[in-house]
Amino acid sequence: MPNSSVNLLAVLDLEPIELNLFRGSSLKTSWQRVFGGQVIGQAMVAACRTVESWLPHSLHCYFILPGDPQSPIIYQVERLRDGKNYSARRVTAIQRGNAIFSIIASFHAEELGSFDHQDKMPNMPSPEQLTAGELSNRPMFPETSEFVRDHYAIELRPVEIGRYFGQKIDDGRVHAWIKISAKLPDNAALHRCALAYASDFSLLDAVMARHGRTLFDERLIRTSLDHAMWFHRPFRADEWLLYARDSPTAQAGRGLTRGLIFKRDGKLVASVVQEGSVRERR
Repeated sequence: MPNSSVNLLAVLDLEPIELNLFRGSSLKTSWQRVFGGQVIGQAMVAACRTVESWLPHSLHCYFILPGDPQSPIIYQVERLRDGKNYSARRVTAIQRGNAIFSIIASFHAEELGSFDHQDKMPNMPSPEQLTAGELSNRPMFPETSEFVRDHYAIELRPVEIGRYFGQKIDDGRVHAWIKISAKLPDNAALHRCALAYASDFSLLDAVMARHGRTLFDERLIRTSLDHAMWFHRPFRADEWLLYARDSPTAQAGRGLTRGLIFKRDGKLVASVVQEGSVRERR
């Protein structure tokens, strides 16, 4: 399958303006607001550029205002802490003088631990078993897959294909194989920034799955409110990863989603939690 028309490396390659200050451009899509994953990924790149060698192990962020894809985004980094084993950075994304996004990222010096365990990866078909050819009787799916690749630079192969046609999943557990379309350099920090970028895509779909609603339902308004992510083990974002998502609760116009991301060998590499606004359009 050909690479995306979106140059993700260019999107994540921020322009340095001044010490702790960077400028980023937006994806060229038909959306009227900036994709949330883009702001997460760019903010993480800004934070990483102010830490010499350690890798980020966690991030916590809030979406404050919708971003305008027609205007550049300024990323201002605050150096909150540089300790023996941990460093912390706060990054604020700014457009036209207003903060649209805020994130705190923590960095850790790798060390040996006494405990090592993880949840088992769900038993799912491989990405090769979920090719577009086998799904040719689902005409909407190949178009959706190509749209995601061309507009977000993400290869996507959902497992529960019926979800996209209104199938209700009572426990809300949905799975998809994902990877960045383009080959990425051998840079562990960049791979974490790229996975942070991809982790926001369709995460709220787990909320709608419990009610038989789809990504294409124009009666719904979905907006990410906050996003948290933890990195556990090494991985490459340009290789297939299984994204297992569920939604334990939704109420008062908000839905909570959780995600576990596994390598093909079963190793758990990252965890994600997000709350979003999910409500009927008035």
